[in-house]
Amino acid sequence: MLVLAGVILLAAFDGGSVADAAEPPVNVNRPLVSGASAEGSTLMTTNGEWTGTEPISYSYNWRRCDVDGVNCVLITGATDASYTVGASDIGSTIRARVTASNAAGEAGRRSLPTAVVQAAPPVEEGPPCGTATSPPADGWAHVVWIVFENKSYDSVIGSVNAPTINALASECGLAMSFYAETHPSLPNYIAMTSGSTQGITDDAGPLSHPLDVSSIFSQLSPDGWRSLSESMPSNCYLVNSGVYAVRHNPAPYYTNIRPECANQNVPLGPTPDLSARFTFVTPNLCHDMHSCPTQNDTATEVQTGDAWLSTFLPQVLDSPEYTAGATAVFITWDEGAGADQHIATLVIAPSTPAGTTSASTFNHYSLLRTTEEMLGLTTYLGEAANAVSMRSAFGL
Repeated sequence: MLVLAGVILLAAFDGGSVADAAEPPVNVNRPLVSGASAEGSTLMTTNGEWTGTEPISYSYNWRRCDVDGVNCVLITGATDASYTVGASDIGSTIRARVTASNAAGEAGRRSLPTAVVQAAPPVEEGPPCGTATSPPADGWAHVVWIVFENKSYDSVIGSVNAPTINALASECGLAMSFYAETHPSLPNYIAMTSGSTQGITDDAGPLSHPLDVSSIFSQLSPDGWRSLSESMPSNCYLVNSGVYAVRHNPAPYYTNIRPECANQNVPLGPTPDLSARFTFVTPNLCHDMHSCPTQNDTATEVQTGDAWLSTFLPQVLDSPEYTAGATAVFITWDEGAGADQHIATLVIAPSTPAGTTSASTFNHYSLLRTTEEMLGLTTYLGEAANAVSMRSAFGL
């Protein structure tokens, strides 16, 4: 028995079998970089998708490349999952390299290059609201929703962590008594786009909740809407991937628009396409204030989302659609934190007087009703039929 035990021990320790059994990291989907390619903006990289024996750790470096994404040089000190674009990056493209390591070894994979970095946009002269005394005579041409995540009203409004949002609240319109419907996230997204939670009580994906019901998307023509989802791997993606969460992207849940979804629900690019009558914007998990691999506290999450908005919203307000004077933008949240369902909602439109506030009680059904009215729709979905419109309160 002692000899046998010795043989067994020798087999167990000969040649380091633990390391031999481990599988080194292998990349199956490259890292994805999100964020505006402009001076002063913040880029974020995902880890990509890897196989290999856990635990796997990740390290990062960023590289400045020529306009074709080649001839790259390391950017000194850029070793986090995020990178703030500087003046020295103007005219170049940026790539992230993620290195995955475990007990069996390491491997690296680079992201695709960003668009060519542009100089910071000029500072806006004057607020975006209060430039018109009445709504457009020919009606509203475009409505844009930007939906953030899981932050109650008091975590955002009046917070030093959200300077961009609070500046907008003073320059445009703020609904002071706006409430989400329920927890968790998904039923709120379904409610705001269909007029009902459709009985959903969880965050499962479209394969678990195929909805053959009317929605704001089906109310419009096949090319009358667009959904822009940051960090989504490909059009109308039905499962989670990295910092893309399908539960924050309602369009894929509606099976009766699935063919249109394949064309109209697209990854958010460097320049948002707002040409559709209705545009739904979903930031990724880092930028929507929900959570991020590099942060896990409310203050940092709010700061990150507000910083993203500070670079994204100017692209919206400088767009041909907004500058034409017939586009309105709503910024809202899906739900509050914990039992608190009181959330902020901002209204940005040329005809909204600067500094407008309303203490009237609104909810996501009010937002849906308001949007349907503004787009000339005469059938109001579900609870939107009985909801209070926000138009008179905000000069819409």
